[in-house]
Amino acid sequence: MHAVAEHSPSVAAASECPKKRAPTLYVIIAIKLGKGILLLLVALGVFSLANANLSEIYQALLKWINVDPEQHFFVSLAKKISALTPSNVYWVAAGTAFYSMFSLVEGVGLIFRVGWAGWLAIGESAFFVPIEVHHLMGRFSLTVFVILLINIGIVWYLLQNKDRLFKHH
Repeated sequence: MHAVAEHSPSVAAASECPKKRAPTLYVIIAIKLGKGILLLLVALGVFSLANANLSEIYQALLKWINVDPEQHFFVSLAKKISALTPSNVYWVAAGTAFYSMFSLVEGVGLIFRVGWAGWLAIGESAFFVPIEVHHLMGRFSLTVFVILLINIGIVWYLLQNKDRLFKHH
């Protein structure tokens, strides 16, 4: 019985060992939280425009940046903007806010190193890989290429290190 008592504290100490540092995980957390905050700000900005005269704002923006509003591209864009309804704008704002909450919950879950957040980050990042590849096959964009590399890196890193990074119940 005495031997059991001696081993009990070491068993408890081993089960409560501190989490190892994971600088790459911290970068992933920063990306997820940064994206969530940025998208939430975009959603609030779009929401604030729902009842505004978007055509008037668009024309003022073109004047401010000193662009000829009679060019075909800008005329076509003006027609699309004038067709927007407040309901369309609310839907865009709500969708953007929902996706921002998804990223924020994911980031907070990664901070606490819960397994579901790791799988959520893997799933979300992996979901966009084929979309980005498809976009790059149609037209190359350095921005989309960098985002593709980041998403592949996130998926690879989290899959390789999931047992070390996340709590197991």
